[in-house]
Amino acid sequence: MSHLPWILSVTEAQKLLADPSSPTALADVRWYLDGRSGREAYAGGHLAGAAFVDLETVLAAPATPTSGRHPLPDEETFAAGMEAAGFTEETTVIAYDDASGASASRLVWLLRATGHRAALLDGGIQAWTAARGEGSLETGDPGVSPAPAGSFARTPVDPEWLATMDDAVAAGREGQPLIDSRAPARFRGDTEPMDAWAGHIPGATNVFHAENIGADGRFIPADEIRERFAAAGGPAEGPAPIVYCGSGVTACHNLVAMEAAGLHGRLYPGSWSQYSALTPAP
Repeated sequence: MSHLPWILSVTEAQKLLADPSSPTALADVRWYLDGRSGREAYAGGHLAGAAFVDLETVLAAPATPTSGRHPLPDEETFAAGMEAAGFTEETTVIAYDDASGASASRLVWLLRATGHRAALLDGGIQAWTAARGEGSLETGDPGVSPAPAGSFARTPVDPEWLATMDDAVAAGREGQPLIDSRAPARFRGDTEPMDAWAGHIPGATNVFHAENIGADGRFIPADEIRERFAAAGGPAEGPAPIVYCGSGVTACHNLVAMEAAGLHGRLYPGSWSQYSALTPAP
């Protein structure tokens, strides 16, 4: 599969995993906003051979009052985490979770944004077990053989894939596409369970990431994804749309969906957690 799609079906993933000419491995990226342990979920049953990748320590830097809840990790932290999970520069990574890609998309986006081969498993662990049965899962936390230090490149995120808080504010003010990926109630400001105050960046349009997923737990067709983002005012002529969420995690779900549909966007990593901490409530 020379051209790697951003999203793979179970059948496509199995074919790639079985191809001896393409070193491919699975990454379990389960993470829960309510504080449940992704590693415990992994130990309770994961795809055979998958390595666990922790969102909090590998896919994010420590939270600070000025950078948001999930700042992007530095190159050394990310690369070392990939090596600890057994991945090298040559590995194609297929990432999954149990939430239709809501957290696994962060890994896929980070890998692609640093020049690596990665794809999201459509439907996650549920689609895999529906196709192959519960017997296809392993239990326990066996760990993996780490890759040698230095075998995963310390590559920065392509700056053209990123936006700052100032970029996001300017986009909203100037009518450029600015997409808020959170649930509508949080976008409207009806509720805010996590951050400093409720609302959204002025000028933003709401495209709830979970609505990229159909009733079957898989991504809706690419033409429907394009229609969703066109209705939000982007992409348009000029800079690529800026996409944010609460802390830069589920925004990656929208970005993966966009890329799979032939659209490119930029991540504002600090997202609402940074903006609301640094901007007084109106």
